[in-house]
Amino acid sequence: MKITSQSISRNELNAMLPGYFGDMIKAVVDIQKVIIGLDAELHADIEQEMLSQGSEQTDLWGINLYPEMDGDDFIEFDSLINIRPYQGNRSRYVQDPEVRNRIIEVVNTLIK
Repeated sequence: MKITSQSISRNELNAMLPGYFGDMIKAVVDIQKVIIGLDAELHADIEQEMLSQGSEQTDLWGINLYPEMDGDDFIEFDSLINIRPYQGNRSRYVQDPEVRNRIIEVVNTLIK
């Protein structure tokens, strides 16, 4: 598991493959602190570590990254930690387009 606020290269991301899931890397993004946690068996493992480091639950969103893909196929907005009825997100998918855009901004800032 790696949690960082520093940018990493696509080569560093590719080095995490095959990892737990072959061509996919689980990640959690803190959309306020601009931090990303990468490479664990469960999004919840990354989430718990980020919470212990001071992130707020409402700012953490689970995604999957496909380093060998580009464009819209690079990020998948799907995780059990995203099910948050109290925030209006009733599915594993990040439903709010503004939150999805913020996640994309953070990923593009931190993964070069």
